[in-house]
Amino acid sequence: MRKWIVILSVLVTLFSLTACNNGKEKVSDTQEKVTAEARSTDVLNVYGPGGPKGPMEELALKFTEETGIKVNLVAGPQSNWIDSAKQNGDLIYGGSEYMLSELEVSHVGLIDGSTRTELYPRASGILVRKGNPENIQSLEDLAKEGIDIIDVNGAGQLGLWEDLAGRKGLIAEIESNIALSVTSSAEAIEQWKADSKYDAWITYESWYYRLKDETDLIELPEEEKLYRGTPIAITKDSINKENAQKFIDYLKTESSHEVFKKWGWK
Repeated sequence: MRKWIVILSVLVTLFSLTACNNGKEKVSDTQEKVTAEARSTDVLNVYGPGGPKGPMEELALKFTEETGIKVNLVAGPQSNWIDSAKQNGDLIYGGSEYMLSELEVSHVGLIDGSTRTELYPRASGILVRKGNPENIQSLEDLAKEGIDIIDVNGAGQLGLWEDLAGRKGLIAEIESNIALSVTSSAEAIEQWKADSKYDAWITYESWYYRLKDETDLIELPEEEKLYRGTPIAITKDSINKENAQKFIDYLKTESSHEVFKKWGWK
C-alpha cells in the first residue's frame, strides 16, 4: 500500500512540474509577443514629463496624420514610465534641460547624447485662483503675510522660485509662505484642486493653458521672467532611429513652433 502511495505522489509531483513549466512557457511567450509589438518599427514610443504634454500630444497626432508613422506618447511623472522607456523607448523629452541631464546621469546609456535637441523655451509665471481673490499681481505680493504657496521641488521647476525671488531679495519672505512642497506638477495639480487654501503656484506660464478652469495667470514683467528649455533625444537602443529623427525635425518646423506658442512656449 505504501508503495502505491509513493508512486502516486511522484506522479502528482511530475504532473505539477509539467503544468508549471507549461504555464511559464505561455507567460514567456506572451511577454515576448508584447515586447515585439511594443518595439515595432511602425510605432514611435515617446516618453516625457506632463508639462509639455499639450503641444507634444497635438503634434504627435498631426505627425501621424501627415506621415502615417504612429506615435505612442506617454507623459507624466518619470517614475510612471521610466521602466517602459528602457524597454521600448525611441525618444525621451524633458520639461527643462536639467531634467534630461539628470536622466542621463541616473540612467547611463539610455539616451544618445549626440541626438539631443532643444525645442523651445517657456517662461516662468504665477498661477492664482480663478478671479484672483488675493489680488496677487507680482512676486512682491507673494511675500505678503497670509499667502499660501505651492512649490514643485522638481519636475523642471527645481529652484525656480528661489531664482526668481533671489533677484528681488525676497528669498526669506517667499520661502516662509511656501505651505506645501511636492515633487511633481501632477501632485501640485491634485493638491490645488483638493484644497482651496493654496493661493499661488510659481511655475511655468504653460501650465495655465492646461488649467484654465482652475487658475488665472499672472505674467511677470519680461525682465523678471526666467526661461527653461524643452530638450528631446533619441534613445541609444531605439530600433526606429530614422523615424525618430523625422519626428524631431517635424517638431522643429515653424508650424510646430506655432503649436508650442499656443500652449505657452516662446
